Amino acid sequence: MFIHVVQKGESLFEIAKKYGVDINKVANDNELDISKTLVVGQALIIRKDNFIYQVQANDSLYKIASKTGLPVQKIMEDNDLNDPGLVVGQELNIYYDNQNKVKMEINGYVYPDIDLEVLRKALPHLTYVSIFSYQFNADGTLRNINDEMIISEAYKYNVAPIMVICNIDKPGEFSSELVHKILIDPALQDVFLNNILNNLKKKGYYGIDFDFEYLYPEDRENYNNFLKKATAFFHNRNYKVSSAIAPKLSDEQVGILYEAHDYQAHGATVDRVIIMTYEWGYIWSEAMAVAPINMVEKVISYAVTKIPPKKILMGMPNYGYDFNAPKIEGIPAKLISNLEAIDIARSEKAEIKFNEISASPYFTYYDEKKQQHEVHFEDARSIIEKIELAIDYKLGGLSYWTLMSYFNQNWLVVDYLLDVVKVIGSEEVEKRLY
Repeated sequence: MFIHVVQKGESLFEIAKKYGVDINKVANDNELDISKTLVVGQALIIRKDNFIYQVQANDSLYKIASKTGLPVQKIMEDNDLNDPGLVVGQELNIYYDNQNKVKMEINGYVYPDIDLEVLRKALPHLTYVSIFSYQFNADGTLRNINDEMIISEAYKYNVAPIMVICNIDKPGEFSSELVHKILIDPALQDVFLNNILNNLKKKGYYGIDFDFEYLYPEDRENYNNFLKKATAFFHNRNYKVSSAIAPKLSDEQVGILYEAHDYQAHGATVDRVIIMTYEWGYIWSEAMAVAPINMVEKVISYAVTKIPPKKILMGMPNYGYDFNAPKIEGIPAKLISNLEAIDIARSEKAEIKFNEISASPYFTYYDEKKQQHEVHFEDARSIIEKIELAIDYKLGGLSYWTLMSYFNQNWLVVDYLLDVVKVIGSEEVEKRLY
């Protein structure tokens, strides 16, 4: 797999010819409309087929590497060569795919109204699909959601459906007080947990994810104790438990988003910890990358000192923002998909640049009112950087927010670098579906 960054004046036909790949394959892999122009700075994934190369007279590994576009070291590793000497007629495996994939779990959050075709395209690449979200009332009862179709589809692809519980009270608003009432009342917790259990059984869920955000700082120990109780309760009934936590840099980090999330306690208690390593650039922020790699790494380097790395699922954004630059008070950024970002750049004739510090693409343009915009999003390059970071820290996997839009580049990168783990087999699928 190659990443080609479009240069000024290049066409899709020229790029495909350069790599010896069918133009339709390049277009399909990158979700391109052949009739439209490319965007300068746009990253394209180029996939070539493996083949066997027969060594010719005067060949060397360096010449073959130049012909194939592969590093000498990769050719040597793929063919178990200890020295660079070659014999005429010798056959070499030329692998453009990755022979050293890393096993990881992949989670993806979805809303109940996800388009089923979008869901079906993503499911083959997933370990878990987390349906967002079940909300609850002050008496411990749950508010139902229409999740049956997603659960059914998940099992068809050997994907484990996860029930997400969050403390949202009003639309889009997390309530500190609502969850506080649960965390301080053991009897109410019993009601709450049994209501969750009944729904897990009724709907056929594999496990549960607690996404409690904006907790009162003084509820830190209350939340730790609740997670211990809940995890024991669900483990005794053969359900897995995860928690979603804010991206902290230290134990002492202040702020209502952070203080009640105790990394060490979560790591010692639940099966998986989803760290929400995104939203540095967010709807009300100044223009910046959603998940700058330098900040993500600071969080992960701290997290692995408190949580077993194999329990960590590192957050991955599947979206971007179109910001006003500079920020205009009271006017939010526009949430966009990664493909929408490319369309905007094309429409505005903007050149996409790549910030080496944040390891993410961005571009600027002016609207009809002469207001400057700055667009930050994800592409194959930024996704590779994040996955390689997760590999370097030997994490258990990744967790995408959200899968509401399909972005093929992401899954091509995942398939190239990772061997996605499936935690449910055919027997469980048959039990659930038939």
